[in-house]
Amino acid sequence: MIRAHALTKRFPGPDGDRVAVDGIDFVVEPGRVTGFLGPNGAGKSTTMRMVLGLDAPSSGSVTVNGHRYAASPAPLREIGALLDAHAIHPGRSARDHLRWLAASNGIPTNRVGEVLEQVGLEPVAGQRAGRFSLGMGQRLGIAAALLGDPPVIVLDEPVNGLDPEGIRWVRKLARDLADEGRTVFISSHLMSEMALMADHLLVIGRGAILADCSMQQFMTDHAASYVRVKAPALRDAQSLLAGRGLDVSQVDGELRVGGLDAAGVGELLGANGLVLHELTLVRASLEDAFMTLTADSVEYHAHSGAPVLEGATR
Repeated sequence: MIRAHALTKRFPGPDGDRVAVDGIDFVVEPGRVTGFLGPNGAGKSTTMRMVLGLDAPSSGSVTVNGHRYAASPAPLREIGALLDAHAIHPGRSARDHLRWLAASNGIPTNRVGEVLEQVGLEPVAGQRAGRFSLGMGQRLGIAAALLGDPPVIVLDEPVNGLDPEGIRWVRKLARDLADEGRTVFISSHLMSEMALMADHLLVIGRGAILADCSMQQFMTDHAASYVRVKAPALRDAQSLLAGRGLDVSQVDGELRVGGLDAAGVGELLGANGLVLHELTLVRASLEDAFMTLTADSVEYHAHSGAPVLEGATR
């Protein structure tokens, strides 16, 4: 279990301290996959670094299984973490990289072969890590995280650089680890994968917790849905539905109706003799819900359209 209380991190700057993490409280519980989401600059990486003792909190505390992670005599047996897949000596082989990690934490050497096989790197275990692709480096990082058979797993962007088979493998791995009763804490920008992987979500924006709830509750609270209507007499259908107080808009030759379920919309149109070609309930994705929640917390906003260069005309 990971527990944070009033966790705060400030970084000094020319115009005063910048607050990266602002007094947050959360608990990452065992037996489920907790997804950690937030826009760039929200404080995710800083929070994970404080969990692992790589950054010291300015105030507050964070513990792993009841104590500070930095105080653990064998850290790899406490938490398995992947924060940076490139944090490997490029001249060292995958097997030797894991061997010295095992030796430093009193882990039996035979465990090295087990995790290499588990992540699919056994055939290239003798190759130098500097020659690995991004995806192979990710697999080696995950192998290091699993090496001590720890009760807590922390992974930052674990599917970065992986092919579809690798992404599916990480998804299943996370699920299997949680089913074994371990604490699984994963940060990712891939919303489609997080929607399939996570049971619980922790969302941070500008250093503050925006949501801490189950995936189901998050979607209920933040994911809008509407009924798609396609009909020959689209204007008549729109007038009828709007006249009943429903939220109706016409987009790309279809109606989007809010305020009534699909069955109710169909019954209303049918009772008034209007023919339907399509009636579909459309649910917003996790990405849509996340964007809605974090709209005011995004540090860098991109704008559509070509940039206007100095001296150019349009």
